[in-house]
Amino acid sequence: MTERTENEAESGAEGGRSTGDGAAARRREQHGWYFYDFACSVYSTSVLTVFLGPYLTAVAKAAADAEGYVHPLGIPVRAGSFFAYTVSLSVILAVLVMPLAGAAADRTGRKKPLLAAAAYTGAAATTGMFFLDGHRYLLGGFLLVVANASLAVSMVLYNAFLPQISTPDERDTVSSRGWAFGYTSGAFVLVLNLVLFQGHDSFGLSEGEAVRICLASAGLWWGAFAIIPLRRLRDRAAVREAGAAPAVSGWRQLVATLKDMRRYPLTLSFLLAYLVYNDGVQTVISQASVYGSEELELEQSTLIVAVLLVQVLAVVGALAMGRLAVAYGAKRTILGSLAAWGLTLGAGYFLPARTPVWFFALAAMIGLVLGGSQALSRSLFSHLVPAGKEAEYFSAYEMSDRGLSWVGPLVFGLTYQVTGSYRDAIISLVVFFALGFALLARVPVRRAVEAAGNPVPVRV
Repeated sequence: MTERTENEAESGAEGGRSTGDGAAARRREQHGWYFYDFACSVYSTSVLTVFLGPYLTAVAKAAADAEGYVHPLGIPVRAGSFFAYTVSLSVILAVLVMPLAGAAADRTGRKKPLLAAAAYTGAAATTGMFFLDGHRYLLGGFLLVVANASLAVSMVLYNAFLPQISTPDERDTVSSRGWAFGYTSGAFVLVLNLVLFQGHDSFGLSEGEAVRICLASAGLWWGAFAIIPLRRLRDRAAVREAGAAPAVSGWRQLVATLKDMRRYPLTLSFLLAYLVYNDGVQTVISQASVYGSEELELEQSTLIVAVLLVQVLAVVGALAMGRLAVAYGAKRTILGSLAAWGLTLGAGYFLPARTPVWFFALAAMIGLVLGGSQALSRSLFSHLVPAGKEAEYFSAYEMSDRGLSWVGPLVFGLTYQVTGSYRDAIISLVVFFALGFALLARVPVRRAVEAAGNPVPVRV
């Protein structure tokens, strides 16, 4: 046994790549880890996907002048664009902070306190949305920026625990279960919120009050269930290369991380493939409701039910694809999911208007491939990260997930602008899955794992 392996077996240190920890202790951490997805996914589903956009836009319109403009910091902004601009601002803030948080976690080994700070900052901001009424659009924008950026930072730290709490052969299954937990909570709370929203009169609430309770409940849920991973996860001793300089800014650290990745070109190749196909995934998620309402002329209630269907089936898809990865390897399973994404968009192009049943079928197809493709991408990347740099590298990964997914919406918008057809716009996204498929297929994953200095799982 090498000195490195002996140290790992004794303490679980050396970058957290321990396979020497007791199985029971490792399972305990894994079970706690699942619950952070369970805690924060409610924010993504109920707040961002369903309630906040329309509500914040209505608040901004109520505060607008006669020409329909609001003036944050004296800048004229169309009230209908305020939500989109605020989301963009939150992404910019997250891009600045994520690399800094990741580097700090790797340098100190104290991921858990940083995760707690990010989680409870986001939960508090979300809970504060209860006070978003009247003309308080600036309050809403501020809380959205804080909550969104906090979520992104917390996910960097959360993802960085994955290679520390699972053996290489467990990682696909553990990552998939985390996503499944998240989609389960998102669906469950969305059902409760929809009951409250649709029956607000019987509860003696106005529609606005019901929405504000739904928004705040997501923050309370996030904060309450974050306690579980924070109690069960444990920090490991930091492992850094000699002479590694501390991060002094988010951007400088990101540049340093990308330069370091040049030493692991195969890891960088995977990240490029992920950036491309994930851009397509994120664009489908954000634009599917626009396609349903504008091109297929579907009612809002139909779109909400479709979102709920995606949440439920994403659980099934994440678990099923986790099992497929055990049998066939993560890379092959992801490639299969990308092919399924392309076929799904092709089917979406031919959907007839004003026919909810076919839109539900499309939502089911999206749900079945959504959770699995995301979960397995995360677990596969975890094999390609050199020891001691988990949070730093996952900050770059998370930026690919959240901070750089802007090309797809641009292609979607430009295609619609040129053709005037949302059908052409939705089919244009196939190129992201085709190109991502080609780039991923060229990555020799087993050699990439070895190059990063990590043990190679039986199937990868």
